[in-house]
Amino acid sequence: MGLLNGKIALVTGIANKNSIAYGIAQAFKREGAKLILTYANEKIGKKIDPIAKELEALDCLEMDVSSDTAIDKTFERIAQITDRIDIVVHSIAFAPAEEFKRPTLYTSREGFKIAMDISVYSLIALTQRAIKLMEGTSGAFLTLSYYGAEKVVPRYNVMGIAKAALESTVRYLAYDLGKKGHRINAISAGPVKTLAARAISGFHLLMKHTMEVSPLGRGIDILDVGNAAVFLCSDWAKNITGEVLHVDAGYHVMGVMDKEDSR
Repeated sequence: MGLLNGKIALVTGIANKNSIAYGIAQAFKREGAKLILTYANEKIGKKIDPIAKELEALDCLEMDVSSDTAIDKTFERIAQITDRIDIVVHSIAFAPAEEFKRPTLYTSREGFKIAMDISVYSLIALTQRAIKLMEGTSGAFLTLSYYGAEKVVPRYNVMGIAKAALESTVRYLAYDLGKKGHRINAISAGPVKTLAARAISGFHLLMKHTMEVSPLGRGIDILDVGNAAVFLCSDWAKNITGEVLHVDAGYHVMGVMDKEDSR
């Protein structure tokens, strides 16, 4: 019997089969969860439809997280599909491409607003709606972060600031949700070749550096994150909340590289 047997999970943010959210959805299905998927717009929706069929999702719905009205409509539809949600995976982040091409010093006001709204506030917005479908259950929320929230990663720029805010949001929501019997955690994943990663110039060098420096001497894949997500959203982690779990082959523990390291 799977760790998530009988649970219903809302998984956001799948853009294609390289998405971290896809790895999470795969692992959830393997462990017995029923899935509801959401996508950002019609263009992405056309790509997600075959993925939803593969995962045998209960439904696949459009949700524009920049609009409260759009979020409300999506959750109204979810409420018609199921009378409860047990798990919510927030895998949503965005900043205009130009914000990755110039130094953080020259971040635009509009770019900053967009990054914070889509990447951070959307977690709060989804949580507000989801808890209405979690009455009588012990819900689990999960979001995705990155090491750029803790340390400077050149060219990650405003998204690093947004991820830092996201991790803080997880801690504050853990306090509020705990009173209702729900949990929330984050996974800080190592670099993965996703659609979003393409916006960061020199990303291939970042991946190479991570594999060279990390204690395990390797990178990660989306199923590594998916397996960690299963644990955090299962009853095995019932007393873990407000946590940021690193799935990065240990990269985050390193300071400087040992020049004599044989790797």
